[in-house]
Amino acid sequence: MLRVERVSVMNLENAIRGARNPMNSWDRMDSAYNQQGEYVLGENDLSLAVRLCSAGTDHRKFLRQIFVSMDITAPLYWWKEFDTYKVGTVASSTSTMHKIHARPIEISDFSTDHMTAASLEGFKRYVGYLEQVRLRYMEGRDKEHWYDLIQLLPASYQQMRTVTLNYEVLANCYYARKNHKLEEWHTLCDAILELPYAGELIGACGQ
Repeated sequence: MLRVERVSVMNLENAIRGARNPMNSWDRMDSAYNQQGEYVLGENDLSLAVRLCSAGTDHRKFLRQIFVSMDITAPLYWWKEFDTYKVGTVASSTSTMHKIHARPIEISDFSTDHMTAASLEGFKRYVGYLEQVRLRYMEGRDKEHWYDLIQLLPASYQQMRTVTLNYEVLANCYYARKNHKLEEWHTLCDAILELPYAGELIGACGQ
């Protein structure tokens, strides 16, 4: 399971203006802000942006200046793969190290959506044991119980990270992972295409 929330897209205006710098074609800019404060690309600007995206990475540098911030909640086994994308990304995560013991451990803290019924029943018992370990730690704050909790924590544990990246990184994610066997990647790829003009811009990167 993967969830994307609190998405913000920033710097679209400056990125598009910068895309016109090489040809000094600022007089052809036809984008503007609407009444909701959203920057809406005009026909000229969108056409240029799509052509640059289609022309390859050397020409679509402006994508690196369209910034995106989002909260992603996903299991640790997915985050391990996402960490491949280190260039142009910043992530601030909730802390298992400091907060794993702060509240009861429940089955809803884990991704279990693809478990078989038999595995889920066994996993519920395992989560119950984790909660017992947490309670033992809370009683005496004995570090050995804390280590038990950290080392027993399975890869299906869900962690939320606030991630900042850009459209170029998202394009790389999309084309590298859109056919991945993990459903979590499909969820993220769907969310990528819902970003402003991502269908046109990121779509053109694959042409």
